[in-house]
Amino acid sequence: MNARTRSKKVNRSWLHDHINDPYVKRAQAEGYRSRAAYKLKEIDEALHLLQPGQLVVDLGSAPGAWSQYVRRKFTQKHPAQPADLTAQPGTGRILALDMLPMEAVEGVLFHLGDFRELSVLQEFQGLLNGQGVDVVLSDMAPNLSGIAEADAARMSDLVELAIEFSLAHLGPRGALLCKAFHGSGYSQLAQRFKSSFRSFKVIKPKASRDKSAETYLVGIGPNQGSGK
Repeated sequence: MNARTRSKKVNRSWLHDHINDPYVKRAQAEGYRSRAAYKLKEIDEALHLLQPGQLVVDLGSAPGAWSQYVRRKFTQKHPAQPADLTAQPGTGRILALDMLPMEAVEGVLFHLGDFRELSVLQEFQGLLNGQGVDVVLSDMAPNLSGIAEADAARMSDLVELAIEFSLAHLGPRGALLCKAFHGSGYSQLAQRFKSSFRSFKVIKPKASRDKSAETYLVGIGPNQGSGK
């Protein structure tokens, strides 16, 4: 079997699994842009990370399912609020960033750019207006090359950037939820979380496919002196 034939078989298998995935069907029925919304929902319901009135940063936000979930969470107790949450006190603010374009989500301020570039990071930090962040969500992941060591290094870099951003901007009770992959460098990332936050948890939500190596690291309460 040549590589092209194998690739076709893999694509057909993925498409079959995707079409029959209950979370995909549920996302379509409930208006979410991807099944990823249910990963965040499960983690949030377990840890109660998100509450109306917070400032939430969504890194690697496209296509926007996590921002959609946060927006809905913010408006549950405020059904009569005006559409633009970015200027409404008490309802919270949602700032999103991705290097890929994202269709607008009502009440979410989106910034297009690569988080790894200093100029983009500085522009994005300017949107905070000096306000402390309550929750940082990072579903960032690199484009995978298939070379395990290289992919692990790229993923580690993204996690490190998310940690550094969080330590610089989270309040004393703030939280970081970050995607990571099991494999090379994972234990070092887990240790980095443990040393950076007072509370550390690892969660593999049911909505995350069994075949996927992804897991989610949660740090709550930045340690003083760990980077702020």
